[in-house]
Amino acid sequence: MKPIFQKVWHLSLIIGLRFFGLFIVMSVLSAYALHLEGATATLVGLAVGGYAFTQAALQVPFGLLSDKIGRKKAIFIGLIIFALGSIIAAAASDIYTLLLGRFLQGAGAIGAVIIAMISDHVREDQRAHAMAVMGMVIAVAFTLAMVFGPLVGGVVGVPSLFYLTAFMALASIVLLFTIVPESPKIQHHFSEEEANVRSVFADGDLKRMYITFLFHSSTMAIAFFLIPMVLKESFHLPLNEFWKIYLPAVFFGILAMAPAAIFGEKYNKGKEIFLISIITIALAFILIGFANVLWLFGVGVVLFFIGFNMFEPLLQSFVSKFAKAHQKGAALGVANTFAYIGMGVGATLAGKIFEYSNRSGVAFVVLLIAIFWAIWIAGMRNPGLRGTIYLRGDIFDFGKLDALRAKDGITDTYINETEGILVVKYDKEKLDEDELRGFMLKR
Repeated sequence: MKPIFQKVWHLSLIIGLRFFGLFIVMSVLSAYALHLEGATATLVGLAVGGYAFTQAALQVPFGLLSDKIGRKKAIFIGLIIFALGSIIAAAASDIYTLLLGRFLQGAGAIGAVIIAMISDHVREDQRAHAMAVMGMVIAVAFTLAMVFGPLVGGVVGVPSLFYLTAFMALASIVLLFTIVPESPKIQHHFSEEEANVRSVFADGDLKRMYITFLFHSSTMAIAFFLIPMVLKESFHLPLNEFWKIYLPAVFFGILAMAPAAIFGEKYNKGKEIFLISIITIALAFILIGFANVLWLFGVGVVLFFIGFNMFEPLLQSFVSKFAKAHQKGAALGVANTFAYIGMGVGATLAGKIFEYSNRSGVAFVVLLIAIFWAIWIAGMRNPGLRGTIYLRGDIFDFGKLDALRAKDGITDTYINETEGILVVKYDKEKLDEDELRGFMLKR
């Protein structure tokens, strides 16, 4: 675990700082934005999730850009745009200026690029651990944001949180160019048809993951619209006391991540973990939508964070496993595009429903989402059915690569030139590892 940590801690820190900046604002944004000039519940929902629309529009372009000009340059461009949007949002005195700042924040669409860069630095069999390191960093950032966001926002004002977000982005640029190494040089072979964006929609399991990203993020956006609004407007809790609800929720949410990662990765129970998570989220929104006492509402918030966080250590890892080497940037870009579409639509839809109905109406919509989500996940194959082997050039004959690729069940091959290793991904239901190794041995 230590060598993996050394490879990815710096990139995990950058994405952790970015998430800290986002979540420190999200924890109080709807309660704050509702009282800006020109605000309506629908526009507040757009302020909560609006940045996700520009994220959705630019995730794939940033992923493709990173595959062409390099990960570092793409990340730098995204961080500059993100910082500019944060400053504009901090200076906003009306809902429309806040929306402009939020849209610009979203235009720095680098999440998939950072994850792709992490995948570049670690081997396939180490990726679960690498994603776990990233997940732990994000979890710490998330925990701190949920506690300090309401405290700082309640004392010195929510605009200060946006300025802090801008500072985090600029600090990340310093880290990027001082401590993050360049990605290893990887040689992969693919046809012109495979190189376009459409190729990442050819895999059925990848498509199921894209829709899962959509539903997962939409429920998060709905929760972050609804929870601060209800705490302030229905339970009359001041901003600087929101942490009393968020802290236990985040604590139990983090505890749920470890068993989810173990059973999902080590024991190949990813689909089962996803279904349990969906049921937990549905139960959470029943309480969030209908509870009339604060402690019961708080239990609903805790259940939501548990269900939501159980997905976290598995989502990005599963996409990386299903995608081919040359598709990682694009596939993660598509997955995150679906995630950000879910955020934007979820928060905006929640605002519209809340404006004309109430929180119980919003909760009912989430229950409908959960039903369709569970049906969609039920048909997914667990990624453990896809195996990966690593073949060293001094033992195995890379000259047999064309013949290997012709075998039914080979899903991807690429050469890591930096380490002199051929990586072969295959379907375990069609091919045997020992047979593949024997086929590739030098004679």
